[in-house]
Amino acid sequence: MRLPRLTRTLLRTVIGPGAALAVGLAGAAAPPPDTASAPSRTLQQVLDATQPSDWRPLDADHALLLELPAGRVVIELAPAFAPAHVANLKTLVRARYFDGLAILRVQDGYVTQWGDPLGADDERARPLGKAAARLAPEFTRAAAGLAFNVLPDADTYAPETGFVDGFPAARDRAADEAWLTHCYGMVGAARADDPQSGPGSELYVVIGQAPRQLDRNIALVGRVVQGMEHLSALPRGSGPLGFYTDAEPRPALTRVRLVADLPAAERPALELLRTDTATFAALVESRRQRRDDWYRRPAGRIDVCNVPLPVRAAVTATR
Repeated sequence: MRLPRLTRTLLRTVIGPGAALAVGLAGAAAPPPDTASAPSRTLQQVLDATQPSDWRPLDADHALLLELPAGRVVIELAPAFAPAHVANLKTLVRARYFDGLAILRVQDGYVTQWGDPLGADDERARPLGKAAARLAPEFTRAAAGLAFNVLPDADTYAPETGFVDGFPAARDRAADEAWLTHCYGMVGAARADDPQSGPGSELYVVIGQAPRQLDRNIALVGRVVQGMEHLSALPRGSGPLGFYTDAEPRPALTRVRLVADLPAAERPALELLRTDTATFAALVESRRQRRDDWYRRPAGRIDVCNVPLPVRAAVTATR
Protein backbone atom coordinates (compact mmCIF):
# COMPACT_ATOMS: atom_id res chain seq x y z
CA MET A 1 0.00 0.00 0.00
CA ARG A 2 1.37 3.42 -0.92
CA LEU A 3 1.32 6.08 1.78
CA PRO A 4 -0.86 9.13 1.12
CA ARG A 5 1.11 12.04 -0.33
CA LEU A 6 0.53 14.23 2.73
CA THR A 7 1.79 11.52 5.08
CA ARG A 8 4.90 11.02 2.94
CA THR A 9 5.54 14.76 2.89
CA LEU A 10 5.18 15.03 6.66
CA LEU A 11 7.52 12.13 7.23
CA ARG A 12 10.19 13.63 5.01
CA THR A 13 9.77 16.96 6.76
CA VAL A 14 10.20 15.41 10.20
CA ILE A 15 12.96 12.87 9.60
CA GLY A 16 14.61 13.80 6.33
CA PRO A 17 14.65 12.55 2.74
CA GLY A 18 14.60 8.81 2.24
CA ALA A 19 13.35 8.04 5.73
CA ALA A 20 9.62 8.02 5.02
CA LEU A 21 9.27 4.38 6.01
CA ALA A 22 11.50 4.39 9.09
CA VAL A 23 8.42 3.04 10.82
CA GLY A 24 5.99 1.31 8.46
CA LEU A 25 2.86 3.35 9.05
CA ALA A 26 1.15 1.40 6.29
CA GLY A 27 1.98 -1.85 8.05
CA ALA A 28 4.58 -3.07 5.53
CA ALA A 29 8.21 -3.86 6.20
CA ALA A 30 10.74 -1.40 4.82
CA PRO A 31 14.49 -1.31 4.24
CA PRO A 32 16.60 0.85 6.56
CA PRO A 33 16.38 4.47 5.40
CA ASP A 34 19.27 6.40 3.92
CA THR A 35 20.06 8.83 6.71
CA ALA A 36 23.35 10.24 5.46
CA SER A 37 21.76 13.59 4.71
CA ALA A 38 19.15 13.52 7.50
CA PRO A 39 19.19 16.50 9.86
CA SER A 40 20.66 15.91 13.31
CA ARG A 41 17.83 15.55 15.83
CA THR A 42 18.10 14.19 19.32
CA LEU A 43 15.31 12.46 21.19
CA GLN A 44 14.74 15.58 23.26
CA GLN A 45 14.47 17.73 20.14
CA VAL A 46 11.86 15.36 18.73
CA LEU A 47 9.88 15.50 21.97
CA ASP A 48 10.17 19.28 22.19
CA ALA A 49 8.54 19.51 18.75
CA THR A 50 5.55 17.28 19.54
CA GLN A 51 2.01 18.52 19.07
CA PRO A 52 -1.00 17.65 21.26
CA SER A 53 -2.19 15.23 18.56
CA ASP A 54 1.02 13.21 19.01
CA TRP A 55 -0.14 12.16 22.47
CA ARG A 56 -3.03 10.03 23.74
CA PRO A 57 -4.55 9.94 27.22
CA LEU A 58 -4.20 6.89 29.42
CA ASP A 59 -7.43 4.89 29.10
CA ALA A 60 -8.80 4.68 32.64
CA ASP A 61 -10.92 1.64 31.73
CA HIS A 62 -7.78 -0.29 30.80
CA ALA A 63 -5.32 0.79 33.49
CA LEU A 64 -4.44 -0.44 36.96
CA LEU A 65 -3.01 1.42 39.94
CA LEU A 66 -0.81 -0.63 42.29
CA GLU A 67 0.04 0.91 45.63
CA LEU A 68 3.21 -0.33 47.30
CA PRO A 69 4.86 0.98 50.45
CA ALA A 70 7.43 2.67 48.20
CA GLY A 71 4.92 4.37 45.90
CA ARG A 72 2.40 4.00 43.08
CA VAL A 73 2.71 1.93 39.91
CA VAL A 74 0.48 2.46 36.88
CA ILE A 75 -0.08 -0.40 34.41
CA GLU A 76 -1.70 0.02 31.01
CA LEU A 77 -3.60 -3.13 30.04
CA ALA A 78 -3.61 -4.74 26.58
CA PRO A 79 -7.09 -6.14 25.84
CA ALA A 80 -6.34 -6.27 22.10
CA PHE A 81 -3.88 -9.10 22.77
CA ALA A 82 -5.22 -10.80 25.90
CA PRO A 83 -8.92 -9.93 26.22
CA ALA A 84 -9.90 -12.86 28.46
CA HIS A 85 -6.96 -12.32 30.80
CA VAL A 86 -7.62 -8.59 31.03
CA ALA A 87 -11.31 -9.23 31.80
CA ASN A 88 -10.36 -11.81 34.45
CA LEU A 89 -7.81 -9.44 35.94
CA LYS A 90 -10.43 -6.69 36.22
CA THR A 91 -12.73 -9.12 38.02
CA LEU A 92 -9.97 -9.98 40.49
CA VAL A 93 -9.10 -6.33 41.08
CA ARG A 94 -12.71 -5.30 41.63
CA ALA A 95 -13.10 -8.15 44.14
CA ARG A 96 -10.06 -6.70 46.03
CA TYR A 97 -8.21 -9.97 45.42
CA PHE A 98 -4.74 -8.41 45.38
CA ASP A 99 -5.16 -6.08 48.36
CA GLY A 100 -2.75 -7.14 51.09
CA LEU A 101 -0.99 -9.80 49.01
CA ALA A 102 2.74 -9.57 48.40
CA ILE A 103 5.72 -9.44 46.12
CA LEU A 104 6.82 -13.08 45.92
CA ARG A 105 9.91 -12.98 43.78
CA VAL A 106 12.53 -10.53 42.58
CA GLN A 107 15.09 -12.22 40.36
CA ASP A 108 17.98 -10.00 39.36
CA GLY A 109 18.00 -9.13 35.66
CA TYR A 110 14.72 -10.97 35.09
CA VAL A 111 11.35 -10.37 36.77
CA THR A 112 9.45 -9.12 39.81
CA GLN A 113 6.41 -11.30 40.56
CA TRP A 114 3.46 -10.82 42.91
CA GLY A 115 0.44 -12.78 44.15
CA ASP A 116 -0.67 -14.98 47.04
CA PRO A 117 2.30 -16.30 49.06
CA LEU A 118 0.36 -19.49 49.79
CA GLY A 119 0.12 -20.45 46.12
CA ALA A 120 -2.90 -21.54 44.11
CA ASP A 121 -2.80 -25.17 45.30
CA ASP A 122 -2.99 -24.37 49.00
CA GLU A 123 -6.51 -24.72 50.41
CA ARG A 124 -5.85 -21.65 52.55
CA ALA A 125 -5.11 -19.51 49.50
CA ARG A 126 -7.27 -16.52 48.79
CA PRO A 127 -10.29 -17.60 46.69
CA LEU A 128 -10.63 -16.21 43.16
CA GLY A 129 -14.33 -15.52 43.63
CA LYS A 130 -16.10 -14.91 40.32
CA ALA A 131 -12.85 -14.86 38.36
CA ALA A 132 -11.96 -17.86 36.22
CA ALA A 133 -9.33 -20.23 37.61
CA ARG A 134 -8.33 -21.41 34.13
CA LEU A 135 -8.15 -19.55 30.84
CA ALA A 136 -7.27 -20.64 27.34
CA PRO A 137 -3.79 -19.43 26.34
CA GLU A 138 -3.62 -15.96 24.79
CA PHE A 139 -0.01 -16.11 23.70
CA THR A 140 -0.71 -14.82 20.18
CA ARG A 141 -3.55 -13.29 18.19
CA ALA A 142 -4.40 -12.95 14.51
CA ALA A 143 -2.17 -10.48 12.69
CA ALA A 144 -4.63 -9.69 9.91
CA GLY A 145 -6.34 -6.33 10.30
CA LEU A 146 -4.04 -5.21 13.11
CA ALA A 147 -2.65 -1.67 12.84
CA PHE A 148 1.02 -2.61 13.11
CA ASN A 149 3.76 0.02 12.90
CA VAL A 150 6.80 -1.86 11.65
CA LEU A 151 10.42 -1.24 12.58
CA PRO A 152 12.84 -1.38 9.64
CA ASP A 153 15.48 -3.61 11.23
CA ALA A 154 15.78 -7.39 11.39
CA ASP A 155 14.88 -9.16 14.64
CA THR A 156 16.30 -12.38 16.08
CA TYR A 157 12.99 -13.73 17.38
CA ALA A 158 10.39 -12.69 14.80
CA PRO A 159 10.02 -11.88 11.09
CA GLU A 160 8.90 -8.35 12.02
CA THR A 161 8.72 -6.20 15.13
CA GLY A 162 7.12 -2.85 15.82
CA PHE A 163 4.32 -1.30 17.84
CA VAL A 164 0.58 -1.70 18.22
CA ASP A 165 -1.21 1.09 20.10
CA GLY A 166 1.90 1.85 22.11
CA PHE A 167 2.84 -1.75 22.93
CA PRO A 168 6.01 -3.42 21.62
CA ALA A 169 4.95 -6.30 19.42
CA ALA A 170 6.05 -8.82 16.81
CA ARG A 171 4.30 -10.59 13.97
CA ASP A 172 4.58 -13.37 11.43
CA ARG A 173 2.33 -12.45 8.54
CA ALA A 174 2.81 -15.83 6.83
CA ALA A 175 1.40 -17.57 9.92
CA ASP A 176 -1.12 -14.76 10.58
CA GLU A 177 0.18 -14.32 14.13
CA ALA A 178 0.99 -11.28 16.22
CA TRP A 179 2.16 -11.10 19.82
CA LEU A 180 3.50 -8.74 22.47
CA THR A 181 7.21 -8.83 23.25
CA HIS A 182 8.96 -9.23 26.59
CA CYS A 183 10.56 -5.80 26.81
CA TYR A 184 11.49 -4.04 30.04
CA GLY A 185 8.35 -3.08 31.95
CA MET A 186 6.01 -5.55 30.23
CA VAL A 187 3.56 -7.34 32.53
CA GLY A 188 2.52 -10.97 32.13
CA ALA A 189 0.34 -13.62 33.77
CA ALA A 190 2.64 -16.12 35.48
CA ARG A 191 1.79 -19.77 34.87
CA ALA A 192 2.86 -23.33 35.67
CA ASP A 193 3.64 -25.96 33.03
CA ASP A 194 -0.05 -26.17 32.09
CA PRO A 195 -0.70 -23.44 29.48
CA GLN A 196 -4.10 -22.79 31.10
CA SER A 197 -2.70 -22.23 34.59
CA GLY A 198 -2.08 -18.47 34.37
CA PRO A 199 -5.42 -16.67 34.88
CA GLY A 200 -3.81 -13.44 36.15
CA SER A 201 -3.86 -14.17 39.87
CA GLU A 202 -0.05 -14.02 39.79
CA LEU A 203 1.59 -11.33 37.68
CA TYR A 204 5.17 -10.48 36.83
CA VAL A 205 6.99 -7.53 35.29
CA VAL A 206 10.23 -7.68 33.31
CA ILE A 207 12.97 -5.83 35.22
CA GLY A 208 16.04 -6.88 33.25
CA GLN A 209 17.33 -7.47 29.76
CA ALA A 210 14.41 -8.49 27.55
CA PRO A 211 13.81 -12.27 27.93
CA ARG A 212 12.38 -12.62 24.43
CA GLN A 213 12.53 -16.42 24.61
CA LEU A 214 9.34 -16.12 26.66
CA ASP A 215 7.45 -14.58 23.73
CA ARG A 216 4.50 -16.73 22.59
CA ASN A 217 4.86 -18.93 25.69
CA ILE A 218 2.92 -16.81 28.16
CA ALA A 219 0.16 -14.18 28.10
CA LEU A 220 1.41 -10.61 28.31
CA VAL A 221 -1.37 -8.42 29.67
CA GLY A 222 0.08 -4.90 29.72
CA ARG A 223 3.04 -2.66 30.54
CA VAL A 224 4.12 -0.35 33.34
CA VAL A 225 3.81 3.29 32.30
CA GLN A 226 4.71 4.94 35.61
CA GLY A 227 6.44 3.87 38.83
CA MET A 228 8.67 1.17 37.37
CA GLU A 229 11.37 2.07 39.86
CA HIS A 230 9.18 0.76 42.68
CA LEU A 231 9.25 -2.73 41.14
CA SER A 232 12.77 -2.85 39.75
CA ALA A 233 14.62 -1.54 42.83
CA LEU A 234 13.21 -4.04 45.34
CA PRO A 235 15.61 -6.28 47.29
CA ARG A 236 16.42 -9.45 45.37
CA GLY A 237 15.12 -12.71 46.81
CA SER A 238 17.76 -15.14 48.03
CA GLY A 239 15.77 -18.29 47.26
CA PRO A 240 15.80 -20.24 43.98
CA LEU A 241 14.73 -18.09 40.99
CA GLY A 242 14.71 -15.02 43.22
CA PHE A 243 11.79 -16.09 45.43
CA TYR A 244 11.79 -14.64 48.92
CA THR A 245 12.45 -17.14 51.67
CA ASP A 246 10.34 -17.33 54.82
CA ALA A 247 13.06 -15.39 56.63
CA GLU A 248 12.84 -12.47 54.21
CA PRO A 249 10.11 -9.81 54.44
CA ARG A 250 7.88 -9.69 51.40
CA PRO A 251 6.88 -6.18 50.25
CA ALA A 252 3.11 -5.85 50.49
CA LEU A 253 0.60 -4.77 47.88
CA THR A 254 -1.31 -2.12 49.80
CA ARG A 255 -4.11 -2.03 47.26
CA VAL A 256 -4.76 -2.52 43.54
CA ARG A 257 -7.51 -0.64 41.71
CA LEU A 258 -8.83 -0.14 38.20
CA VAL A 259 -8.12 3.50 37.44
CA ALA A 260 -11.67 4.02 36.17
CA ASP A 261 -13.00 3.03 39.61
CA LEU A 262 -10.98 5.68 41.45
CA PRO A 263 -12.31 9.14 42.33
CA ALA A 264 -11.22 11.68 39.74
CA ALA A 265 -8.79 13.31 42.16
CA GLU A 266 -6.92 10.01 42.66
CA ARG A 267 -6.58 9.04 39.00
CA PRO A 268 -3.14 9.37 37.40
CA ALA A 269 -3.40 11.98 34.64
CA LEU A 270 -0.96 10.71 32.04
CA GLU A 271 -0.43 11.00 28.30
CA LEU A 272 1.45 8.47 26.20
CA LEU A 273 3.22 9.20 22.93
CA ARG A 274 1.33 7.63 20.04
CA THR A 275 3.27 5.11 17.97
CA ASP A 276 1.38 5.63 14.71
CA THR A 277 2.58 9.12 13.81
CA ALA A 278 5.34 10.86 11.88
CA THR A 279 6.66 12.13 15.20
CA PHE A 280 7.14 8.60 16.47
CA ALA A 281 8.90 7.71 13.22
CA ALA A 282 11.27 10.60 13.95
CA LEU A 283 11.79 9.36 17.49
CA VAL A 284 12.71 5.89 16.21
CA GLU A 285 15.17 7.39 13.76
CA SER A 286 16.72 9.57 16.47
CA ARG A 287 17.60 6.37 18.34
CA ARG A 288 18.68 4.37 15.29
CA GLN A 289 21.00 7.17 14.17
CA ARG A 290 22.29 8.72 17.38
CA ARG A 291 23.65 12.17 16.51
CA ASP A 292 24.29 13.39 20.05
CA ASP A 293 27.73 14.99 20.45
CA TRP A 294 28.95 11.99 22.48
CA TYR A 295 28.33 9.39 19.71
CA ARG A 296 31.11 8.75 17.22
CA ARG A 297 29.40 5.97 15.28
CA PRO A 298 25.59 5.62 15.11
CA ALA A 299 24.35 2.03 15.15
CA GLY A 300 22.01 2.51 12.19
CA ARG A 301 19.54 0.02 13.61
CA ILE A 302 17.45 -0.59 16.72
CA ASP A 303 15.78 -3.39 18.65
CA VAL A 304 12.08 -3.17 19.49
CA CYS A 305 12.90 -3.24 23.21
CA ASN A 306 15.29 -0.29 22.92
CA VAL A 307 12.76 2.17 21.50
CA PRO A 308 11.66 4.55 24.27
CA LEU A 309 7.91 4.98 24.83
CA PRO A 310 7.58 8.43 26.42
CA VAL A 311 4.94 9.20 29.05
CA ARG A 312 4.18 12.64 30.46
CA ALA A 313 1.78 14.33 32.84
CA ALA A 314 -1.39 15.28 31.01
CA VAL A 315 -1.28 18.77 29.58
CA THR A 316 -4.37 20.84 30.40
CA ALA A 317 -5.67 22.62 27.32
CA THR A 318 -6.08 26.38 27.69
CA ARG A 319 -8.09 28.80 25.60
